[in-house]
Amino acid sequence: MKQLSASRFYKGMNLTAFTLVMIFLYIPILILVIFSFNDAKIITGWKGFTLKYYVQLWGNQSIKEAFRNTMLIAGLSTLVSTVLGVLTALGLQNKKFSGRKLVSALIYVPLVMPDILMGVSLALLFNFTRVNTGMFTVLIAHITFCISYTVIVINSRLEGFDYSLVEAAMDLGAKPAVIFWKIKFPLMLPGIIAAALLAFTLSIDDFIITFFTSGRGFDTLPIYVEGTIRRGTITTINSLSTLMIAFTLFLVVITKRVRKAMISAL
Repeated sequence: MKQLSASRFYKGMNLTAFTLVMIFLYIPILILVIFSFNDAKIITGWKGFTLKYYVQLWGNQSIKEAFRNTMLIAGLSTLVSTVLGVLTALGLQNKKFSGRKLVSALIYVPLVMPDILMGVSLALLFNFTRVNTGMFTVLIAHITFCISYTVIVINSRLEGFDYSLVEAAMDLGAKPAVIFWKIKFPLMLPGIIAAALLAFTLSIDDFIITFFTSGRGFDTLPIYVEGTIRRGTITTINSLSTLMIAFTLFLVVITKRVRKAMISAL
């Protein structure tokens, strides 16, 4: 009886802790979504339901330009960092490579380095090399911090790789290119998709590093949101944030379905 009561007590504690964590994480998001439909210029209470801020959002050219910049940077940085992540992860799996430990250690440096330190260091680098800040510098900065994440995710996928399939293909006379595209790449693909999604999400979300490397005249959505909130306009930003949340959830659902389809096909 004592063991049963103790088990119930621990289950109740776990459920309570889980509920509190979920409330802490999702109540602010729920409030943001609700107040994006609030008919009030200053959010002091509920004034009525409206969609006018979504209409204003659709007609705001500055937000559209910031959205295009964000998607362009996120897409390009995801593509480049994922390709480099695949190549680096494959290189780290090569036991003949003598510098594996050094490269592996360097890969983790951007993960433990504070964002503000990386942003300042990149800004100083661009200033020292006299490179004009803008789209190019933001792209380089995003590729720099996304590579570490893609390498780690893809490398973790390769850790459980069954090399007996490669050895069997080599015994049957398959060429290295055929082995890669027919065996390695399909097995790596779920990890590649996960790495690309992580890099895309990090790029969209980044503010600090982008702030130090964007300069004037090139705004991404986080930069635009920060400037708009500082000026005191928050109603349109609530609508924008709600749409970004919906877009992120859409990407997550699509990615999970694609990964399940690929895994079942394999």
